[in-house]
Amino acid sequence: MGAQIKLSSDHHRGKKVVLLQFEYNSQIANLLKQHFPVRWSQTKSCWWIARREFDYERFKEVFSPICDIKVPESKSKNKIQKQTLPENYLEKLIRVRYSESTIKTYTSYFNDFQSAFSESNIDELGPNDINKYILTLINRNKISVSQQNQRINAIKFYYEKVLGKTKQFYEIDRPKKGRVLPKVISEEEVLSMLKVTTNLKHKAILATIYSAGIRRGELIRLRKIDIWFDKKLIFIKAGKGKKDRTTILSDSLILVLDKYLKQFKPNYYLFEGKNRTKYNPSTIVKIVAKAGEIAKVTQHVTPHMLRHSFATHLLEQGTDLRYIQTILGHDSSKTTEIYTHVSKKSLAKIKSPLDVILTDNTKNNNNLQKPTDK
Repeated sequence: MGAQIKLSSDHHRGKKVVLLQFEYNSQIANLLKQHFPVRWSQTKSCWWIARREFDYERFKEVFSPICDIKVPESKSKNKIQKQTLPENYLEKLIRVRYSESTIKTYTSYFNDFQSAFSESNIDELGPNDINKYILTLINRNKISVSQQNQRINAIKFYYEKVLGKTKQFYEIDRPKKGRVLPKVISEEEVLSMLKVTTNLKHKAILATIYSAGIRRGELIRLRKIDIWFDKKLIFIKAGKGKKDRTTILSDSLILVLDKYLKQFKPNYYLFEGKNRTKYNPSTIVKIVAKAGEIAKVTQHVTPHMLRHSFATHLLEQGTDLRYIQTILGHDSSKTTEIYTHVSKKSLAKIKSPLDVILTDNTKNNNNLQKPTDK
């Protein structure tokens, strides 16, 4: 893609600000205006955000899937030092086997929480203090519903799992969950993305995500031994929720993987990065997005969108929801049922009451106009 946003600290109009510099890109500009309190500086010819209103974690959440974020190393000797995590917080996260990404998120958000109450004993804080803290983040930093829940989880983990307090004592207000329909693309658009991808490794990555309906994290953890060619199955070890499962290995994917394995000869993981290590998850995001752009797909395509499309297309082909639930690794059938709301073919089969009324009325009129035997 080549898109890059350069962040830098500066002073503007007498306040500390973060400057956002990038080659003009309408998608980036629209996302900035949509998610952040940005302003345009004529003198500096770039967008800026007040330092106190800038949420870097939120910024990464929005822009890391579509472009590189460049942050210059700070030369200041007065950098804010991170708070030391409470005893057993990190150890407890590791012991209960939380994923690396969850541990990173929890520790980062809990550090923010400690910084906000640096003058207080956090062990003595109550639900009212925490709710006010979350409200400040909503109003000042415009954090998303997802981030709000993650921050609450990071805080509750300390009080409930580390300190052992009851859940009832730390009942923190959570945002009302809205039902967001999954974004999908058509079979034709998937095929077009595969056709325009000339790099064999990238094609194999796209085909594996879509044809097996797996998550990005599951893809980068796939080992060569997890591809069961004889059984036409893919073994997913410790997927979401640390649960093992199997998914389908299509005939078409077998052909692609056979060529890929012979050419690239991966050592351990199915897809390996530099020095035979796990493939970089952000690179997968870029591969999928680039294929979507070249194929002229109107939507910005993500790896998870391919998974959603896989499930929707299975449903449209008449596959039972229970099988789709098993393949995707959903705990609840309610999670899988959401695909019925985006399946165009399923909706197309439903007749509007108006059509039924008009059809019946036409039949009745025709019957009335028929001559009767006397």
